[in-house]
Amino acid sequence: MIDDSLSLILDDARDQMRKSLEHLAAEMDTIRAGRANASMLDSVRVEAYGSSMPINQVASVSAPAPDLILVQPFDKSTLGNVERGITMANLGLNPTNDGTVIRIGIPALTEERRNDLAKTARTRAEDAKISIRNVRKDVKNEIQKTVKSESLSEDMQYEAEQNLQNLTDEMGGRVDTMLAKKEKDIMTV
Repeated sequence: MIDDSLSLILDDARDQMRKSLEHLAAEMDTIRAGRANASMLDSVRVEAYGSSMPINQVASVSAPAPDLILVQPFDKSTLGNVERGITMANLGLNPTNDGTVIRIGIPALTEERRNDLAKTARTRAEDAKISIRNVRKDVKNEIQKTVKSESLSEDMQYEAEQNLQNLTDEMGGRVDTMLAKKEKDIMTV
């Protein structure tokens, strides 16, 4: 049985690792997979009303068709700024402004571009794994300090470290699953 203080440390580790997974999921959503997706524009910032804002605060973004994203500003006076923000985000998209809405055609991906996107997904997945391993390292040090300061048994330390390693392996597996799914989406023509 693990001491309560060690259980709290492990719970905190689980939360931190989950945050890494959530961040990875958000990052994976921004990587294009051949179909139009409103979240592709999540990283776009728009200069409006004297400040830089996320696009979803100044416009409605939707994907009505697999090859089209529709951006409708809440205030028509920001239409040009929204278009400029999309262009400046370097997403490889060409917005078309018709005076009321912005239409963004999503061209089919070339094999080379698919490979680049898959490589980007792998890089982001590896970053998530590094983050998870850093949490493991910090938590392992914290476990050792707690065992020493509270004079807990070595068996408790071993069990806590084993639970931490199991948690790390589980989260790493989830990263691999997310990556495999995203790579499949990217490479599907």
